[in-house]
Amino acid sequence: MSKLHLLNEINTVVKMAASEINETRLAHYLDDLLSNYEVKQKDNDAHLDDNEDYIHMFLSSIKIENYSHHTINNYRYELQRYANFIGKSILKATTADVRQYLAAHAHLMQSTIVTKLDIISSLYGWLVKEEELLKNPCAKIKRPKLPKKVREGLTIIELEQVRAACKDIRQRALIETFYSTGCRLDELCKLNIEDIDWEHSSVIVHGKGNKERRVFLSEKAKFYLKKYLETRKDECPALIASERRPVRRLTHEGIQYQVKKIREASGISKPLTPHVLRHTFAQLSLDAGMELADLQALMGHESAATTNRYAQVSEERKRNAFNRFHMQ
Repeated sequence: MSKLHLLNEINTVVKMAASEINETRLAHYLDDLLSNYEVKQKDNDAHLDDNEDYIHMFLSSIKIENYSHHTINNYRYELQRYANFIGKSILKATTADVRQYLAAHAHLMQSTIVTKLDIISSLYGWLVKEEELLKNPCAKIKRPKLPKKVREGLTIIELEQVRAACKDIRQRALIETFYSTGCRLDELCKLNIEDIDWEHSSVIVHGKGNKERRVFLSEKAKFYLKKYLETRKDECPALIASERRPVRRLTHEGIQYQVKKIREASGISKPLTPHVLRHTFAQLSLDAGMELADLQALMGHESAATTNRYAQVSEERKRNAFNRFHMQ
């Protein structure tokens, strides 16, 4: 018989005894029922196998929901670490187990702790929906509040320093494409040469959830991309490719390494990452007068609240607004 059938049998027995509320009689009923079953305690290896199965099924479910390959790998790594830490079936884990796991990583940044909690909670939320659990053990854990960070991009001067620090045409094409399109790292990494619509200075990118959106290339971005592609003698379809042979698509890590080298050569004090370039695109666009709704569409945000994080009012914007609207 299945576990569900056994639970239904137990439920029936409890109802039979409930009218008399006789613990002795209930114990006899349960003893008679369980005599039809062979009850064994699972060993640790069985727990580990079950955990692997549950994690695999959960990851398969979010893959169907178009989670990125990068996100799924992060989830897999985190959930395997969690399962190894608790050392028992994830179905039997308690709120205390989750708290102990998070406490063991208290030395990490608060944002990292929140990410760990979100991933574990999403697994248990799925198990509840699949009726493998009655409740989510993470539900009682208060999600730490993260300090609101000012999403600071580069100034125009710093952007020029970055441009001047590019040692070759590939680095310059990379910087100009990030700044012109406001793409995420994963979006730019996936781009192929054939994706570029040179006539309309645009390109279709696939963002989170594999959602498509059109972004645009400035004249500078087009110029340096064409110059870069003229140097390519390979047949790799990727827009940004490796220099080592065999030539292949430049990976996330490869792009991040190139941006890091540019930052070191530029001498700027701020961090420089693909996401900082995305911030720069957003902030300088707003400073130039772009409407928030237009920026939201270009950046691929579902919520206007997400885009609004970039709407930090710079000193230049405040000064321009004062000059335009202050009544003398």
